[in-house]
Amino acid sequence: MFSVIFPGQGSQMVGMGKELYDKFDIVRNLFKEADETLNYSVSKLILEGPKEELDLTINTQPAIFLISYSIFNLLKKEFELDLNKAKYFAGHSLGEYSALSCAGYLNFSETLKILRIRGDAMQNSVPKGQGGMVVVLGSTVDEIEKILIENKENLKAQIANDNSEGQIVLSGKTEDLDKLIKILKDNSIKNTKLPVSAPFHCDLMNNATKIMTEELNKLNFKNGQNKLISNVTANEIKDPDELKNLLIKQIESRVRWRESVINMIENDVDHFIEIGPGKVLSGLIKRINRNVKIDTINSQSDIEGLKI
Repeated sequence: MFSVIFPGQGSQMVGMGKELYDKFDIVRNLFKEADETLNYSVSKLILEGPKEELDLTINTQPAIFLISYSIFNLLKKEFELDLNKAKYFAGHSLGEYSALSCAGYLNFSETLKILRIRGDAMQNSVPKGQGGMVVVLGSTVDEIEKILIENKENLKAQIANDNSEGQIVLSGKTEDLDKLIKILKDNSIKNTKLPVSAPFHCDLMNNATKIMTEELNKLNFKNGQNKLISNVTANEIKDPDELKNLLIKQIESRVRWRESVINMIENDVDHFIEIGPGKVLSGLIKRINRNVKIDTINSQSDIEGLKI
């Protein structure tokens, strides 16, 4: 059995999707519809940059979704590959929106609009420079949680992403992360500050939660075609109402990607198909389980080589 997975922020690059845009009307039409829906040229940003503007969260989130959704629809309509035979759809953070839209829970234009709002709300929850994220390598969730508990009087930070075996991302205020980096070094734990301008997936995103609660409650989620795996619980989402609540919680909650992948594998998934720019999730899955098959779909040759 296979699962379809969708990448999150950090996978973007100027020129992503250009080959498919140049070759296929279906992709060009979706880019045009996205520009009209958002009232600005997200397609120009994707194809030409500048990178600094594409990397702004308010632009990155709808841009990555547009690429993922375009590739998904190209596979389905032009190449007649039935990805809805997948056991699960899942995505990493904003990728969860790509998953739910491709599975039919929310239409294309609604998803673009909500991601533009989400990106803006998350970017502006904390003043620029006052929060950030640190990736920790070669440690475990238990070890990092122990360090956070032991130092809770001196600093506050949270696990934002449990990505794979040996890759954990922490979020917090810049001053707290600087203290934490020193503690991690003293414990011989490798770590690197990430080039992000906000501390995603922690309680500093509280203002974004308030905005997204209001905005998500305006939407009517449909019954989609596929089972979704939640970032918040790492388990299957049962119905559209639960989906809405989990998307609200997702803003401040840990992305349980490692657990999500393990749960899918334990439920007979042995093939993952990553739809969207880059191959970040494919790399993470290799670290979790080297025995499963992984396909990354970015180009026409990737599509032509896909067997499901």
